[in-house]
Amino acid sequence: MLSLEKRACWQALQRQAITLTPQEKVQGGDMPGDTVRITAPVCRRVEKLLPHLAAKLEEKYGEYIPAKLVIAISGGSGSGKTSGAVALREALAQVGLTGYVLSGDNYPRRVPEHNDEERLAIFRSVGLKALLAAGAYTPERFAALQSLQKAGTDSDPQQCEAYPWLHIYQQGGRAALAGYLGQAAEQDYDALNEVLAQFRAGAPVLWLKRMGRKEWERWYEPKDVADVDVLLLEWTHAGSADLKNTNLKVFFNSTPEETRACRVARSRDAGADSPFVTMVLEIEQAMLNRRACGADLIQNRDGTMVDTAAYADAQGR
Repeated sequence: MLSLEKRACWQALQRQAITLTPQEKVQGGDMPGDTVRITAPVCRRVEKLLPHLAAKLEEKYGEYIPAKLVIAISGGSGSGKTSGAVALREALAQVGLTGYVLSGDNYPRRVPEHNDEERLAIFRSVGLKALLAAGAYTPERFAALQSLQKAGTDSDPQQCEAYPWLHIYQQGGRAALAGYLGQAAEQDYDALNEVLAQFRAGAPVLWLKRMGRKEWERWYEPKDVADVDVLLLEWTHAGSADLKNTNLKVFFNSTPEETRACRVARSRDAGADSPFVTMVLEIEQAMLNRRACGADLIQNRDGTMVDTAAYADAQGR
């Protein structure tokens, strides 16, 4: 349970207006070399979120708010998770609460390059099996498919106009990807769940995983969290039911177009606007929308809050 002093800190978020100042370059999450820019729109968004966040905690816990809180922030790549989590950390500091931003991007099972390869291999191998199972496979069609694969257009729906049988391949591959993206086969939920459990139990030090972009860039670093009140987990998959040990889940709503634009702007991955990446983002967005039905709070980019029950109804839940 929180001390009277810390409880007053949370109550302050409901009583007083917090004003955040834009910052050009500030320490982001715990991804290696991660810095973010906190823009004025991000500041206004988090300022609007704060009273709802404090009210939801009071609704869930009353006066027995845990001393160590985990707030999970999920959303697509273009939703503003990282900058929003950092701005939230800065806002909490204004009322005397210490936050630490933890990136779930350190917890996939494979480095980005190998995970991209795995995604593509799953799509293509299962797609090919779907053709065979449907009786639509012929050596001539495989030759055409191989040419499309080499060009990186075998996942492009427009190619189905020239190759009508291709939709069987694409449907099979998409279904297989939907069973992989964001699931336990791709993400190490167990490792992250253990970290969150240790924090909530009051562990003074956490050994946190770090991951770069190469196979040899995997290591662990100790983080002193004795004085940290709130662990802010920002992650695409923070809304998954496989993620345990969170106190509050916040979903930042965005569109696949915003996500794709963000990835292209970052220029971290080759083919960020390719047909395959576009398909992956569409599948992920549908997954995120389903998971958002279980969020405690949903917020749009302009700061408006979304009624969670209405959102679930719109998703057919």
